[in-house]
Amino acid sequence: MKAVGYSKNGPIDRDDALIDITLPKPVPTDHDLLVEISATAVNPIDYEIRRNAAPADGEFRVLGWDAVGIVVEKGGLVEGFEIGDRVYYCGALRRQGTNAEFNLVDARIAARAPASLSDAEAAALPLTSLTAWEMLFERLDVTRPVPGAAAAVLIIGGAGGVGSMAIQLLRAQTDLTVIATASRRETSEWCFSLGAHHVVDHSQPLAPQIEALGIGAPGFVFATAGSIEYREDIVKLMSPQGRYGYIDSPAVFDANPFKWKCISIHLEAVFMRSLMQTVDMGVQGDILRQVAELIGTGKIRTTLTETFGTINAANLKRAHQLLESGRARGKIVLEGF
Repeated sequence: MKAVGYSKNGPIDRDDALIDITLPKPVPTDHDLLVEISATAVNPIDYEIRRNAAPADGEFRVLGWDAVGIVVEKGGLVEGFEIGDRVYYCGALRRQGTNAEFNLVDARIAARAPASLSDAEAAALPLTSLTAWEMLFERLDVTRPVPGAAAAVLIIGGAGGVGSMAIQLLRAQTDLTVIATASRRETSEWCFSLGAHHVVDHSQPLAPQIEALGIGAPGFVFATAGSIEYREDIVKLMSPQGRYGYIDSPAVFDANPFKWKCISIHLEAVFMRSLMQTVDMGVQGDILRQVAELIGTGKIRTTLTETFGTINAANLKRAHQLLESGRARGKIVLEGF
């Protein structure tokens, strides 16, 4: 099968950073679905792994986890799916990725793709939807009020893939005031279009801007980036006993500044359930089914902003470069071979 991979980790400007390759077609077992890939999205985890994780000698690593495709084979323990089903999912970190003609995924973390969306529109959703949902409703538990706090959530990095879904899910599932951060006119407009009540500038100190809104100290903050950069500001602006979550990966995170406000700190890793083979792996399939229902009722929409053509090394390198620049808005998707 055709695929795109790399054999040596490093920067994207190398000729062999990503190359077109041919690999054996995988074979499903047990809970596996074999999916013929129709579209795949690109996420920051793709370039982080490409830069830092070297494959074993003589082997290729295939990146990509967001996908939409058609089930062509299935393992003997699969329940709820049939050959020919159109599915979408965020794959597993320890398996080869979706930048390939065929991909294996555990059926428990997959769901039928939203019928009203194109392949590209649906491929933009899984990883960011799962990350936002798990952080908001499982880790931060935003439906449980913080005593004395403003019923508000601050989303740092509102225009990125995860931030874009977090804004929408909060508006669809809660009555909380949603404050997003952005630093450019086009990204601010994007956040407002997704339902943010307020947008503040993360290139400036955040605490004074939040205070100026006049709504009180938020009970919740979700940092999709900048957990170190904005830490002191977050401590200042948050309510005592608030709940703070972040998803980036600082080498060291000092939690002491949060102590005197008793702010709890929560981390989210979307691959945790599949990586640890938790007993509740199927929760991710359930979340994606609920996301598809919200799409079907018009309560949320795809965050697709750009399609970069077919799945090949040249187009994937362009997508990685844009994401690494920090200027991407929404999601980038590639379709077919």
